Amino acid sequence: MESIGRLAGGVAHDFNNLLTVINGYGDLVLKSVPAGDPVYRQVGEIRKAGGRAAELTMQLLAFSRKQVLQPKVLSLNDIVRDADQMLRRVIGEDIELLCILDPGLRQVEADPGQLHQVIVNLAVNARDAMPDGGRLVIETANAGPEIRDASRPERQAGQYARLIVRDTGHGMDPATLERVFDPFFTTKGVGKGTGLGLATVYGIVQQSAGHISVQSELGRGTTFTVHLPAVEQPVETVEASADAVPAGSGTVLLVEDETEVRRLIAMILEQHGYRVLEAAGGEEAILTHEACPDRIDLLITDVVMPHMKGPELAVRLQSRQPDLKVLYISGYPDRAGFRGQEHYLQKPFATEALVQAVREALG
Repeated sequence: MESIGRLAGGVAHDFNNLLTVINGYGDLVLKSVPAGDPVYRQVGEIRKAGGRAAELTMQLLAFSRKQVLQPKVLSLNDIVRDADQMLRRVIGEDIELLCILDPGLRQVEADPGQLHQVIVNLAVNARDAMPDGGRLVIETANAGPEIRDASRPERQAGQYARLIVRDTGHGMDPATLERVFDPFFTTKGVGKGTGLGLATVYGIVQQSAGHISVQSELGRGTTFTVHLPAVEQPVETVEASADAVPAGSGTVLLVEDETEVRRLIAMILEQHGYRVLEAAGGEEAILTHEACPDRIDLLITDVVMPHMKGPELAVRLQSRQPDLKVLYISGYPDRAGFRGQEHYLQKPFATEALVQAVREALG
């Protein structure tokens, strides 16, 4: 499973670089062509396909546990409640949905969007197992120190919050059960599934320091059980962000080894009022910084590059200019070199997301 995960993560990284270019230029064309022009509709279809492709690469990253998470202290009960109406639409009227939520459930620290994805993917899997209708039960409960992850013996026993998703579907035989979390494995017909739904669930749970198990019996249904480590902090609130992205100003040093990605980012930022200095790697960036007579306000750098990684470059430039702000971008994040809560943007990204991330990094 580890070797498959590394392969999936590498493929996702390469595709994210390509999709950054495809989707980015698609956004630029859509902004420059009237909505009634046939080209607008055609490029819009390209952009939609690019968006779907980006979702697939995100699932690959989730399985490989290389997804960038934004953990918050939260309650699984809130995630289930928020997903309730969507789940009812997803599973259809033939399936009864029953949610049993423990009012005393312990808090966990995880990415709320990723946990929502876990619940939806498990619900979709249950729906597909009940073509003639049935019952889907989603239950939360506390779990004590007796819970251990046999697949990861380094895990210590502790207090957990438990999520159970149980269906009354056709169940799985032992051979299917053995491969249930393998990427691209599916029992559906050709064109009816990517085989990434449960692989994504597995990756998200593992990256969230949790573990997942499954029990199933042919003709009697399937039960998925997720355990996430409990925390004592209070639930965090989420502040709303502004939709509008006003024009900016300042000098940006952009370091990206993929030429087309670098050109696209430079074009977008220049259109939004920024002065952009480009470099294809760390050494070139250092020389550019030394030669620049003006103050550089922001370093935008890819994380993984030949010869010098982004975090190392940031350290070297900040030793010369301590107040230099940094924004990391990557299709395959390597968090090992990060020293704190640096700003980060996952490839592929929309034009507005890039400009907003730059503004936030500049403060």
